[in-house]
Amino acid sequence: MFEVGKRRLGSNGPEVSAIGLGCMGMSEFYGSGSDQESIATIHHALERGVTFLDTADMYGWGKNEELVGRAIADRREKIFLATKFGNVRGPAGEFLGVRGDPEYVRSACDASLKRLNVEVIDLYYQHRVDTKVPIEETVGEMVRLKEEGKIRFLGLSEAAPETIRRAAAVHPITAVQTELSLWSRDAEAEVIPTVRELGIGYVAYSPLGRGFLSGRFRSPDDFPDDDFRKFHPRFQGDNFKKNIQLVREVEEMAKAKGCTTAQLALAWVLAQGDDIVPIPGTKHIRYLDENIGALDVTLSADDLKQLDEILPPGAAAGERYHARGMETVNR
Repeated sequence: MFEVGKRRLGSNGPEVSAIGLGCMGMSEFYGSGSDQESIATIHHALERGVTFLDTADMYGWGKNEELVGRAIADRREKIFLATKFGNVRGPAGEFLGVRGDPEYVRSACDASLKRLNVEVIDLYYQHRVDTKVPIEETVGEMVRLKEEGKIRFLGLSEAAPETIRRAAAVHPITAVQTELSLWSRDAEAEVIPTVRELGIGYVAYSPLGRGFLSGRFRSPDDFPDDDFRKFHPRFQGDNFKKNIQLVREVEEMAKAKGCTTAQLALAWVLAQGDDIVPIPGTKHIRYLDENIGALDVTLSADDLKQLDEILPPGAAAGERYHARGMETVNR
């Protein structure tokens, strides 16, 4: 069985599997799921060589970290484990804002270690930047956690280029994670050039456009009521109609290449550079295997040109988050 290769996070960072597994949807946001199936999917990922697991303390109010912790309990040494802090939620799941003050960073890390039932987190990201706290203070506390052996590498998520530079001046940053896919190409303008200049790895979340680029959805009614995509700007009304037409064109191209739409979309992300590691999320083994198959899809210069023409930067209709969510990205 084909096994996933490796990519290095940044110029001096660790080697991780060439694609990772985003675990968020196993616990929240994308409809209900089965913990049993999710754990089986994680185990299957490890068997296939997908050893880079991504979670966060906010997913399912900590339930996702607990789930991942159970899944890796007897195989910790095989995993490169990433989690995040900074998005604060209340007891009913309500979003309470972003925190990056040192006291919170430390308490969040200790809570994540407990839920994951591990002694060290391999890659610890600030999930969203707290604009009320200088990034130097947040990173300074992350450095102390590293010195204490609680985390191994530092990361930032949805940070703006200037923030990334200031953070990297305090301590080497191993990875920056932002959204990147055929319909979310904002990072190409400044973020990716910045991390390349600084020797930082780039991790692409939602590389399949929250599943939209998989070609599996035909109408907004395809989403269950407890799926947050029902209320996402790109999945509503006229935006959905415009975006689905773009996906149809990608589908046609995928058929001609003999791969699935999802594999073509993921292959595009992989083709953006060997320093980019996408982390498509799934809670189903069959979709995990499909995603791994993208590593076998070779895109020629003509293929990349054609995809550029179908989905150039800014082509997707609608913002990538609702208004409040957009206030927390690229900060």
